[in-house]
Amino acid sequence: MTRNVRKTIYLSIGWFFTGLGFVGAFLPILPTTPFLLVAVWAFSKSSPRLKRWLFTHPKYGHHIRNWFEHGAIAPKAKILSLSLMTVSVGFSLLMSENIYVPISLGVIMVAVATFILSRPSPSAVAIKSQ
Repeated sequence: MTRNVRKTIYLSIGWFFTGLGFVGAFLPILPTTPFLLVAVWAFSKSSPRLKRWLFTHPKYGHHIRNWFEHGAIAPKAKILSLSLMTVSVGFSLLMSENIYVPISLGVIMVAVATFILSRPSPSAVAIKSQ
């Protein structure tokens, strides 16, 4: 695969996930930051200018920088994520006729919640670096 083809593929991935991220800013069921993290990754392989644009975005830039520089997730984002995961598992318990679906979803959610809770908070990272 040539360099130009690869660059075009990464640019396409970046724009696709940027679009999903900005749609997620207006739809409460669609997350924003994870999509923008994928977009930054794709832009880092294809366009430093677009990567810089996302890193310096007034609303989402600090979340993206915290993740890429420190692996940090803001406490508010942790609480929101865990709350929505709990609601999802509860909803699956109510709606699913097969008990294995909510059990499987619950196991996955516990694993994801463990990962989210294991990430540092931006304020803790700032304190350690001083």
